[in-house]
Amino acid sequence: MAQFLVKRLLMAIPTLLLVALLVFMLVRLIPGDPALILLGDGADANSVAAINRRLGLDQPLPVQFFIWLGNVFQGDLGNSILTGDPVLALVWDRFQLSATIILLAVGTATLIAVPVGIFAAWRQGSGMDFTLVALATLGLSIPSFWLGLMLLMLFGIQLGWLPVVGYVSFGQDASLAITYLVLPVLTLILIEVGVLTRMVRSSAIEVLRLEYVTHARAKGLSERSVLFRHVLPNSFAPTLTLIGIVLGTLLGGIAVVETVFTLPGLGRLLVESIYSRDYPVVQGCLLMIATGYVVVNLIVDLLYPFFDPRVTLE
Repeated sequence: MAQFLVKRLLMAIPTLLLVALLVFMLVRLIPGDPALILLGDGADANSVAAINRRLGLDQPLPVQFFIWLGNVFQGDLGNSILTGDPVLALVWDRFQLSATIILLAVGTATLIAVPVGIFAAWRQGSGMDFTLVALATLGLSIPSFWLGLMLLMLFGIQLGWLPVVGYVSFGQDASLAITYLVLPVLTLILIEVGVLTRMVRSSAIEVLRLEYVTHARAKGLSERSVLFRHVLPNSFAPTLTLIGIVLGTLLGGIAVVETVFTLPGLGRLLVESIYSRDYPVVQGCLLMIATGYVVVNLIVDLLYPFFDPRVTLE
């Protein structure tokens, strides 16, 4: 296990270096000059040049990249151009909120999708199967921003059960913070449960056709035992892979949900930093997202052998 973990970590290093290079180059392709944004359109050329020298933007791009990369290895992502705050602390604070929303949503969606998908596979071709597949397809087809707005109108404006805008951190008031997270988490659950249900159903149908399932039934095992002791463990591996993909995708695309619910998360920080040409913050956000994606895939790789006996750590 230790050898496999070290090997996967070493394989992740070139990936992160390539991601760092792509992040650095893509940020430089964003139109606009950070110095002009700081000073305003009426700034003179000397003032703009002075700001660029202070920020190191007057250096050649390769020099800028290696300086930034060297600072990253030391845990220094720089300071925000606009606010002067350390980027690492700013990004980490926003990341915690986004990660909390995503983990709650995907975890709950998985707990719902697994039994529903197994049941749909067991009743394949029936009216219940058709209904569950139709609902799952409908859920994954609804845009997240539209669903979020509808939930806001229903539970926030019409019923008045939950807050509509703003956010209170857990450090200030834990119970109140939960009320602000209910709707964004529910929005993601309703969408992702459809994706995961279809995957669980598809994998379970394949396993149900195998000979050892027929043999287990011939031995007199109950359908419940067959489904949850034999079918589920052997059909969950593809779903585990999808869960890893969903986690990484949501981490990079949660900005829509955070914007709808006015949550100060990582995605919203990224969008705001792009608009303001805050290079260090944009680079920090993208690097955090890429690192999170790599870590999630590493965890999935480590868990995969427990659900698929054909896969070994070697």
